[in-house]
Amino acid sequence: MTTPHSTHCPQLARMLPTIIGNDTTHAHWLNSLSMMESVGARKIAAYVHPLHVDLITLQHAFEEARHAYFLKRQIKKLAIDCPDYTSAYMLAPRASFRYLHKLDMGCARYLSERGATGRSLKHGCYLLVTYLIEVRAMMLYHTYQDALTHAGSRVHVQSIIKEEEGHLENMMTQLDEFNPQWREMSANLHEMEQALYDNWLNQVEKAVA
Repeated sequence: MTTPHSTHCPQLARMLPTIIGNDTTHAHWLNSLSMMESVGARKIAAYVHPLHVDLITLQHAFEEARHAYFLKRQIKKLAIDCPDYTSAYMLAPRASFRYLHKLDMGCARYLSERGATGRSLKHGCYLLVTYLIEVRAMMLYHTYQDALTHAGSRVHVQSIIKEEEGHLENMMTQLDEFNPQWREMSANLHEMEQALYDNWLNQVEKAVA
């Protein structure tokens, strides 16, 4: 399987040794990632139809919530207390929280301008936003795991990477069924996602510095 974007982020790779090198900063980084996974799980839960729901969507919702839990469990290896997602235990909390919400709203606006309404709008937004996030997650977690391995850290995210690969394959299959032009649509939306990601990463870098 191939994706249109790189699986490595140089800016993030430069930051990670500093993040990993300080247990408190590292814990807050993990907590921020956990919060973002939790937001994703809640958004999927809100999307799911009360009657017409398939196994793949239920699996996706479950695994996103599991990722949030798994990342929280990794924090225990650092012996740092992050009891919740309040700002004191996060890196760039505002940008971390708003990344997915803004992407969701931007995608909904994009599809609405092209005539999508009702359940079709909601379904298309779910598929496209999820695809963009999975592509980004693959890049982020691969870069992060490389840094963890290099640092000899007890923290790891290999299991998340494996599940994200499965999510991405599922999204591409569902997008093929949704709209044959979905690749063009995702390419148009990628510029917006890139800007949101760049802003988030810049805010994280400021917090780390």
